[in-house]
Amino acid sequence: MNRTLALLAAVALLAAAPTVRAGAEDLRAGRGFIETTVYTAAQDQELLQLFDGLRVADCTDGMDAVGLPGVGLMDPAIHPLWKDAKAFTHRFVGIAVTARYVPTQRAWAGRLPEEEYDAWSGKWYNELSPEPFMELIRPGSALVLDDALAADVGSVGSNNILAWKLKGMSGLVTNATARDTDEIITEGVPLYFRHPGRGIRPGRNEIESVNRPIVCGGVLVVPGDVIVADGDGAVSYTHLRAHETSRAIS
Repeated sequence: MNRTLALLAAVALLAAAPTVRAGAEDLRAGRGFIETTVYTAAQDQELLQLFDGLRVADCTDGMDAVGLPGVGLMDPAIHPLWKDAKAFTHRFVGIAVTARYVPTQRAWAGRLPEEEYDAWSGKWYNELSPEPFMELIRPGSALVLDDALAADVGSVGSNNILAWKLKGMSGLVTNATARDTDEIITEGVPLYFRHPGRGIRPGRNEIESVNRPIVCGGVLVVPGDVIVADGDGAVSYTHLRAHETSRAIS
């Protein structure tokens, strides 16, 4: 059999192979196609040890070496809020916990008496735009947010970012904004973001998903991926290639 016939035979076999197809009703109800793999805390720590002390530049070199040039490298617009040029405490390595906030289509509450406004705002925080990922944060976690950039919303502030840090979060990356930036600098929590945001969540965004694949800085981030961030920006490593990449660096 010549090469042309062999190629045609291979194509025919692929065409005849059964494919997994979701029913229309399943699709209409919503379906994700990238699996979220669950890793143990021990697996997180084992992976983090491989990247301990590595810089973003080291990691991108490793990606080149395994045939993935530029893959996972976030838009340079995602930058550190602050830098520590002596101890480098703005740098961090972590295992991705993800969340996605989307712009709301709900009407603004309008001008309300103070008590009614507080009730409306509190209900929004509790029901429409809460932080359900909080219970997933553990030592070594990197919180990665896909947020409603155009909403000028400060989903991240000095209060909640410190609470996440106290739970073990090593650092945070968002493709959008943060507020209370002066206080966050004083707290010394590593934050990588696009620019400051001023508004609060009520009336601006809603939580869409937690620990699902998201896009941050133009790259795919899947829960369990390794996040490395320093003064050069941030990079996301697929968990499946992290061991190979770390070996290439060493």
